[in-house]
Amino acid sequence: MAITTEENPLPIDSNHIVDDDSANPNNSNNHGWQKVTYAKRQRKVRPKPSDSGKLVNGSAVSDGDSVFRSLEKQSEERRRRIDAQKAAISAAYEAPVRSVNRNDDDDSDVEGGGGEKNVNVAEKKTKTKKPKKLKVTIAEAAAKIDAGDLDAFLADVSVSYESQEEIQLMRFADYFGRAFSAVSASQFPWTKLFRESPVAKIADIPVSHISEAVYKTSIDWISQRSHEALGSFVLWSLDSILADFASQQAGGKGSKKGVQQTTSKSQVAVFLALAMVLRRKPDVLVNLLPTLKENLKYQGQDKLPLIVWTVAQACQGELAIGLYLWAHYILPILGGKSGSNPQARDLVLQSVERILSAPKAHTILVNGAVRKGERLMPPWAFDVLLRVTFPASSARVKATERFEAIYPTLKEVALAGAPGSKAMKQVSQQMLSYAVKATGDGNSALSREGAGVFIWCLTQHPDCYKHWDKVYMDNLEASVAILRKLSEEWKGLSVKLSYHQALSETLKSFRYKNEKALADEGEADREALLKSSDKYCKVLLGRLSRGCGCVMSMALAVIVLGVGAAIMSPNPESWDLKKLSEFVQHQAFQLKKNLLEK
Repeated sequence: MAITTEENPLPIDSNHIVDDDSANPNNSNNHGWQKVTYAKRQRKVRPKPSDSGKLVNGSAVSDGDSVFRSLEKQSEERRRRIDAQKAAISAAYEAPVRSVNRNDDDDSDVEGGGGEKNVNVAEKKTKTKKPKKLKVTIAEAAAKIDAGDLDAFLADVSVSYESQEEIQLMRFADYFGRAFSAVSASQFPWTKLFRESPVAKIADIPVSHISEAVYKTSIDWISQRSHEALGSFVLWSLDSILADFASQQAGGKGSKKGVQQTTSKSQVAVFLALAMVLRRKPDVLVNLLPTLKENLKYQGQDKLPLIVWTVAQACQGELAIGLYLWAHYILPILGGKSGSNPQARDLVLQSVERILSAPKAHTILVNGAVRKGERLMPPWAFDVLLRVTFPASSARVKATERFEAIYPTLKEVALAGAPGSKAMKQVSQQMLSYAVKATGDGNSALSREGAGVFIWCLTQHPDCYKHWDKVYMDNLEASVAILRKLSEEWKGLSVKLSYHQALSETLKSFRYKNEKALADEGEADREALLKSSDKYCKVLLGRLSRGCGCVMSMALAVIVLGVGAAIMSPNPESWDLKKLSEFVQHQAFQLKKNLLEK
């Protein structure tokens, strides 16, 4: 607002409008004051003439008071109009902002710092959502794989990398990697699947999804690759799977619920290629056992589901190799800290139960108990099985009954072989060392079974008696239990014990050691055991001597009958004294041989 006086009038801006009443400076009502308003404002209503003649508080009001009161009213009205104008201007500024929030196409700039922020927020809110990718299942991706295309690809790879079989196998995996690239990790949550599903279900994953033609094309090509290249590929595949497992474990630590991580290469392809290699060439895994057992990254209870799946693939290729891997790689887990874990025991049992339930499993495994000079169930593995099958009565669990069900077949596989052979000599001596420890364990059930296995060792080779003689004093309690069993069950066991002479010599050695130990004051605490041993040794030696007497009598009877038949011959001239002498000598030799063996 611009104000002037009569003495020094100022020019009025052309944008301003002067009220008619204030245009005349001589007007007595405004006393020379002029009021200026903006064109946008409404023209002020002319005030009513003041009542100069009225009384205020009983006195007359002068014309000067009327003027000031009029000015005050005008000032108040002017303030109201200014406030109304500010409100209108403010509303004019706010309108574009509201329109931006409502309309994404309005790109007009708004003054003030908040306007740009509101525009950005609006733009973010109105971004078009990307269309969701269609979920592709393993079965859908597998159905698109063409066997002919795969065959042509493998033929080309074999020519391109003729002398580089490891690269050929990597390209083989890449082919399936592209085929399953659209399958997200959520469609193949293998860690959760392996952890929560039974072995029978995961064993055929993901091979069951591909066609028979694709499978046959693959394994025919795999069969032409070398064991060295296949071994490297198996280790690479396991490392890839374990790396994915580690990333999932790391991703799950920061959240309450683990989330499957997306990997650069489809894990479905890695599992599929690995499964087909192990099914076609299961002995590759046997060759890798030393590496798998020595390297800690391939061990541990958390990796047990993957280990069981891997063995299941090899088992599909050859049942005997499946049991070999189970006994050498999976069963030992029960001898460690994980052996007390119910989930670990269940996985170990599921794995072997699946092997033993295969068609003709008993015949295949017993007849193939020895593979390339190595036993499917070595003595040390049988010892682990023995102890989990016959725990103390207070340590029995639900899994114990399942171990008892599989024990007879596995025992038969562990003890299979030709008695007296060189191979059985080593096996029986190793088995005897484990059996004598089990017999003296103090667990009645384990002791009985251990004694039975120990006596089986005695039937396999005469050197087992010498081995028993060496460990006798260190395992006196177990030896007494074995002697008791021999004495009480002699009638049935004597038929199985072929080496009576070796047994007799061993018993005499025991008696000598007992007598020497009883004379030693330091052995007073074991006096009862020594006397019990000596008692059973006497009983057994007596039975052996009677048995040898019967054998000698029978042999002499045969000789006499032979000589008598010759004498009673109707043609004495036909006697051949030389042949008769040879007959008697032969019978004497056989008698001596039988006595040594018995």
